[in-house]
Amino acid sequence: MNTVKTTGRQQVGDAVLALVLTALALVVTGAGAAYYAAPGQRLDMLGGAFVAATGLALAVRRRWPAAVLAVATVSTAAYLVLGYPYGLIMVCFLVAVYTAARHLPPARSVPLAVAALVLLLAHIFTNDAALPGALGLIPASAWVIVPLSAGITVRVVRESAARERAETIRRRVDGERLRVAQEVHDIVGHGLAAIKMQADVALHLLARKPEQARVALEAISRTSGTALDELRATLAAVRENDTVRSPAASLSRLDELRQRMSEAGVQVRLERSGTPRPLPEAVDLTGYRVVQESLTNVLRHGGAGQATVSVRYAPDAVILAITNPVAGEPARGGGLGIPGMRDRVLALGGEFSAGPAPGDRFEVHASLPIGGHP
Repeated sequence: MNTVKTTGRQQVGDAVLALVLTALALVVTGAGAAYYAAPGQRLDMLGGAFVAATGLALAVRRRWPAAVLAVATVSTAAYLVLGYPYGLIMVCFLVAVYTAARHLPPARSVPLAVAALVLLLAHIFTNDAALPGALGLIPASAWVIVPLSAGITVRVVRESAARERAETIRRRVDGERLRVAQEVHDIVGHGLAAIKMQADVALHLLARKPEQARVALEAISRTSGTALDELRATLAAVRENDTVRSPAASLSRLDELRQRMSEAGVQVRLERSGTPRPLPEAVDLTGYRVVQESLTNVLRHGGAGQATVSVRYAPDAVILAITNPVAGEPARGGGLGIPGMRDRVLALGGEFSAGPAPGDRFEVHASLPIGGHP
């Protein structure tokens, strides 16, 4: 037996529907038959029992749709075969067919509906009041075909909508995973690159100039602490945990980034133009990450240990340019740095480019639109 999970509210609604339809069917059919039906067709106790069985079965129509359709079919077919008049019992039967089509897969509901149709059509050949031949087949078949078609259509539409909602949720989850992965990549990648450079300096100076090696080790400590704070803040935001606080990555913190890069061995010249102003959070974070990842690439591959960061505040955009001298051919790795920056910028509707620039330099250029946002 096919069982469908239902809520308490649905069960109450089905019970109320069953009681209302049963009462209406008994009253309307009984009153109507008293006026227009022949004496042998008037509703008696047996006929009323068939009507009640069909209507009251609807109380559990969503929980056991197949069983309800079976009860409704047998009761309605017997009612009609015995010559009782048409009435609201047919509406109760229609609801049972619709419910089976709505809540059962077509592979299950269609055979049940065909069997119900066969039983329902039996009265055409036994009930003298029924329309004979094809004239009787057409309206009798409609009581099954119409609700079956409607139920299957509603089921298909609902399932399609559910799949679309699930796909939307999946895309959002995947997007959030990608965002978190990019944040972790930028934070950890930048921190590890700086730590490696400082560690190399410390190892080189440890034997000959231990006091300078100590400076490099202190820089490692500060860099690792900053990276850990940013990583904790990112993971806390994912968990929606406000107990861990860290200053948000922002273009207003580029001086701190420049200082860390200086300790790691890259001298950064910071140029600002236009009027600095508060930016939308997504723009501010993306701008900072573009600068951070660009300087991390300079630290890894630049060679010359110099870079220039230009931040220009235009009326409707923030324009970033990070350039550095290139000694020989630029490194072409398969990392996530440049693709990650491009994805961040394009996601905001901005423009991004990265490649060789005049004067044997490499330039990362990003334009982040801010529109009418404050």
